[in-house]
Amino acid sequence: MRKLTSIEICAGAGGQALGLEQAGFDHLALVEIDSDACHTLIANRPKWNVVNGDLHAFSAKDYKGVDLLAGGVPCPPFSKAGKQLGNSDERDLFPQAIRLVRECRPKAVMLENVRGLLDEIFLDYRRHIESQLRELGYVPGWHLLSASDFGVSQLRPRVVFVALLKEFNQMFRPPMRSAAIPKTVGELLLDLMSEQGWRGAKRWGERANDIAPTLVGGSKKHGGPDLGPTRAKRAWAQLGVDAHGIANAAPAAEFVGMPRLTVPMTARIQGFDNREWKIWGKKTSAYRQVGNAFPPPVARAMGEQIAFALMSKRKVFAFR
Repeated sequence: MRKLTSIEICAGAGGQALGLEQAGFDHLALVEIDSDACHTLIANRPKWNVVNGDLHAFSAKDYKGVDLLAGGVPCPPFSKAGKQLGNSDERDLFPQAIRLVRECRPKAVMLENVRGLLDEIFLDYRRHIESQLRELGYVPGWHLLSASDFGVSQLRPRVVFVALLKEFNQMFRPPMRSAAIPKTVGELLLDLMSEQGWRGAKRWGERANDIAPTLVGGSKKHGGPDLGPTRAKRAWAQLGVDAHGIANAAPAAEFVGMPRLTVPMTARIQGFDNREWKIWGKKTSAYRQVGNAFPPPVARAMGEQIAFALMSKRKVFAFR
């Protein structure tokens, strides 16, 4: 049987794309407007068809019959860290995603966003999205997943909208919590914190004895990189991390105080394997890519469930 195919929109640093690849999907195209993020994708997967451009200008008509249309449409319209303007926000790309569904009629749709999208204020908007997909023959649903339930050392609750054509939906179930126990921040990052011989690394690792709060990527409308609003900074401080910025390198041998995380450290917290996946760009751009990414293990878990539903139907046809 042929491999499952997908189109990825708002691909960013490739967290969702990597997870879906691990779940068995072959990406036919990955659309991303940020040039540094496109460099990240190409540097890690030179054979991927990366389209650097505005989603409004992208057409999916050449991809009719693709198995999956996936993406992480921008979060700021629905984030509690912003004004929660929803469909009044110019960054809301759900309408473009639905346009692409109409153009290529995938067997399944998977769109990730922030927890705030489930707030009561967006109830009518969610129903509007659902009704448009139902008119096209899909069975839609909203699923709240926490990254820490899939072995990621971070809370990171995320909403995943999944819609499958009726004939494939019967076999779909959202992923169950995995058996993988997430490492504490100290366990996860001790080797990276020790890279320059920091003598306080072991003691720091013992203090950083819990998983991380949610990484916040922010947007280009804001300033340089840090680890989030005041409450998040306090949570990081409890782990012995200075959250007011991102460091260029691990602490030196004689460093005293609370260290800042580097981009590779945040990438590992987000579920990327530093040996396999490198983030392109200067510090601010690189951190935004990481902070806005969908953790690969979570994307893989959902992707495997979608793949199972699609492949189960295919096997039924094969044995008839």
